[in-house]
Amino acid sequence: SAVALAAALNADICEIYTDVEGVYTADPRVVPDAVKLDEISYDEMLELAALGAKVLHHRSVEVAKKYNVKLVVRSSMSEAEGTEVKEETKMERMLVSGVAADKKVSRISVMGVKDEPGKAFEIFALMAKEKVSVDIILQSEGADGRQNISFTIGEDDLDIALKALEKNKARLTAQEILHDENTAKLSVVGAGMETHPGTASTMFEALFNQDINIQMISTSEIKISVLIDQKDADKAVAAVHEAFFGND
Repeated sequence: SAVALAAALNADICEIYTDVEGVYTADPRVVPDAVKLDEISYDEMLELAALGAKVLHHRSVEVAKKYNVKLVVRSSMSEAEGTEVKEETKMERMLVSGVAADKKVSRISVMGVKDEPGKAFEIFALMAKEKVSVDIILQSEGADGRQNISFTIGEDDLDIALKALEKNKARLTAQEILHDENTAKLSVVGAGMETHPGTASTMFEALFNQDINIQMISTSEIKISVLIDQKDADKAVAAVHEAFFGND
């Protein structure tokens, strides 16, 4: 509401006051040595907000980007400068701007689907009909002309998704519908990924060193997300943050 009002009034700036001094490279409650950013782009903040960073709601960032409203995230308990969220940042693009974890994620696996055209479409059209947002998707070969399709959704949508899939199990030619609620999505975000190779290997090495298994992977130009066990989430955030920011 504050961002929408600032856009309507053509305000120079919209200040959002929170319980932290700005946007950090990770949740400071999980990673004590997380660093506060002076500025961050709309796109990076939008990804972090959608991926589990709790400092700003992703809808507020969407509105700010659409109407070019400069946001400043500040603490209501100190006079610290805070973090500016804007279209272009003056500082050299960091390889990674932040590490975030979302523990409110569930995984669904539709097992033994006939390996023929249109089956993935049927599954995800069904999810769209039920207004269930799907994130990471993994399709793998099974046996005897069948395949397994796994995907992640928000935990709040799990019941409705499972009911819809079970109801349409025969039509989808699925042999079994499995789910796992004990998962978390770990993500690194940074505009610098576009021009710097090696981000994925650094992230995966950090997880390997902590004996954390990766279940699924999703990438974009400025984001890498992996699905891991929920119990490993905080340890994973700390390890990946150390890998990217430990020498700063």
